Amino acid sequence: MKDKIFKAILLIASCLIILLTAGIIYGLVSQSIGAFSEFGIFNFITSTEWDSLKDEYGALPFIAGTMLTSILALLFCIPFSLSVALFNGEYFRNKKVSTIVSSVVDLLAGIPSIVYGLWGFYTLRPILIDMGVNDQGFGVLLSSIVLAIMIIPYASSLSTEFIAMVPNELKEGAYSLGATHLEVISSVNLPVAGSGIFAAYVLAFGRALGETMAVTMLIGNTINIPSGLSDTGNSMASIIANQFGEASGLKLSSLMAIGLLLFLITACINFVAKYIMKMVNK
Repeated sequence: MKDKIFKAILLIASCLIILLTAGIIYGLVSQSIGAFSEFGIFNFITSTEWDSLKDEYGALPFIAGTMLTSILALLFCIPFSLSVALFNGEYFRNKKVSTIVSSVVDLLAGIPSIVYGLWGFYTLRPILIDMGVNDQGFGVLLSSIVLAIMIIPYASSLSTEFIAMVPNELKEGAYSLGATHLEVISSVNLPVAGSGIFAAYVLAFGRALGETMAVTMLIGNTINIPSGLSDTGNSMASIIANQFGEASGLKLSSLMAIGLLLFLITACINFVAKYIMKMVNK
């Protein structure tokens, strides 16, 4: 009897998750219909216009800002997160120093995004101003650097697990043939764990796409497509955070449409990562 009750609870919980996801999708789609009907899906995605006075809205500047900052953040993240993963998963595996580094990485993952935004505003922004990036320090470069620091824990933790899963027999075979530690890493560890590491970076990229507060505080919040690292811009999440409170009518529908696009982009990236991880575990 207890097993049946427990099984029923698990079934109800699983169904609630499905219903919750369906409810989110329904809410976004129903609220976005007005914008898509007015402008057309393709025109809405490709338009650079965002004018409340003319009631004309397009999502391209925000899609471009989101993709640019997220891709740059991923590029900045890769060398640091991969180094941490090799440090914890190979060079100092099961050592005390590895435990300390892992704890620090977990701590970074738990810091609220608003704290990262404040740190970027008061610490990194003056440095970029002194370097002559631009007059105010805000922009794509500043938000990308902070985003990279935010996603390093996600990428490094997953990559560490995949590197640690490489069979010792393969590494010992390489050592027996005279390979050095570096050659074992480049010829055995990384090729074997490569798919899993790739999936880790895809998930980290998805995390960067949806970041709101830190990017809102640091990107500059201007309605334009950034043409360089020193330019300001806006992301899909930041434009929603900045203008949702005062929006109504067609503008509100346009913001919901941007939210739907962000949801779909993130969902596609997560599905790709899950598929890759599933293939790795076979």
